[in-house]
Amino acid sequence: MAKEIRLNAFEMNCVAHQSPGLWRHPRDRSRDYKRLDYWIELAQILERGLFDGLFLADVLGVYDVFGGDERAALAHGAQTPVNDPLLLVPAMAAATRNLGFGVTVNLSYEPPYGFARRMSTLDHLTEGRIGWNIVTGYLDSAAKGAGKERQTDHDDRYAIAEEYMEVVYKLWEGSWDDSAVKADGGSGIFADPDRVRKVKHQGAHFRVDAVHLSEPSPQRTPVLYQAGSSPAGRTFAGRHAECVFISGPSKAVIAPRVAAIREGVAKAGRDPASILIFALLTVIVAPTDAEAQAKIVDYRRYADLEGALTLMSGWTGIDFSKLDPDQIVQHVENQAGRTALENITRADPHRSWTVRQVAEHVSIGGIGPVIVGSPSTVADELEAWVDETDVDGFNLAFAVRPETFEDVSNLLVPELQRRGRYKKAYRPGTLREKLFNGPARLQQPHFAARFR
Repeated sequence: MAKEIRLNAFEMNCVAHQSPGLWRHPRDRSRDYKRLDYWIELAQILERGLFDGLFLADVLGVYDVFGGDERAALAHGAQTPVNDPLLLVPAMAAATRNLGFGVTVNLSYEPPYGFARRMSTLDHLTEGRIGWNIVTGYLDSAAKGAGKERQTDHDDRYAIAEEYMEVVYKLWEGSWDDSAVKADGGSGIFADPDRVRKVKHQGAHFRVDAVHLSEPSPQRTPVLYQAGSSPAGRTFAGRHAECVFISGPSKAVIAPRVAAIREGVAKAGRDPASILIFALLTVIVAPTDAEAQAKIVDYRRYADLEGALTLMSGWTGIDFSKLDPDQIVQHVENQAGRTALENITRADPHRSWTVRQVAEHVSIGGIGPVIVGSPSTVADELEAWVDETDVDGFNLAFAVRPETFEDVSNLLVPELQRRGRYKKAYRPGTLREKLFNGPARLQQPHFAARFR
């Protein structure tokens, strides 16, 4: 049986996320990112389109690699300014009933004790529709903002993350019994102290001796997303991730990455089919192919190539301002994110990218491909991606917001439904139940379950 295609909206609480310069388009509402009514409307658009979730990216720092400072990021609005993604969720959850919310939080600068409470709070307020995109960061500017000289080395960040996960699992899964809350008006006992225990953890990086501050939430542990494709990232995903976000310029590049991730899950003793893998894409869809092509031509009039290189410099750690536009981009090993650079230097041995080509590619949709066409044309391509790469769905970036997501909901989703490749209703329950058609809580053999 053909896989059901799953969709997330890929967003960020900022002006220019993956398509710098498009905030200037006359139909774009990116400047409303500070307004709750924009986010509420977006959530309702996505729920009408039966999106599985709204995936909110975040960076705790400024893209200051291009030109050696933050001026370009500020001038082009390249993910700066950027507001906290978590504060958006309760309002959107109150305006919807089924849409899930995946929020990015960088564990490198967030002590686990307070963070665990914030996620439990969101799980309560959303009635179990929250997920956490686990990231360790890639910007030195974030480290400096948090009082460090520079970010921790790439693989060391994942070693720290392993202990961090153990601490939050102990808090979410092990501190409170399900039967601890009595709320017994007659006896006056709200929570049975004998059914709540302190978490005692003393490790290389974290020490905790405390009771988790929140009573058990619908999912306990939020749905776990992860986006690292490096060897260390794949190992981490194998132990922890339920959903993995990947990027690559083509199906030929994505397919082996998907296979490697599923192999890592199997090595961790889990079913490789038990995780969902989402690839980054941007879809430009219109009633006809000609109208869709005209739309992207219109969009490209507003694309900001220097803004694109500002983002790419931050993602790769390479200062593209120092390179000639016609220079071939070479691979450099550093402590920044690795996938973005590998996509243009190692992914396809038959293609070389100039700086100019990188800027043009990144200017709409970031480092993911852009699919343009009628609902039938786009559906054909999405089906091919799923069938040929074994991805489960897509994180869809926007070009013009919320127009991109309105077009997907109004035009593409009905075509996918007609083909039997897209759901016609949400499953009941929490986000984990909707995504996996199983229990609300993590189960063995997932690493978290041993702490319950």
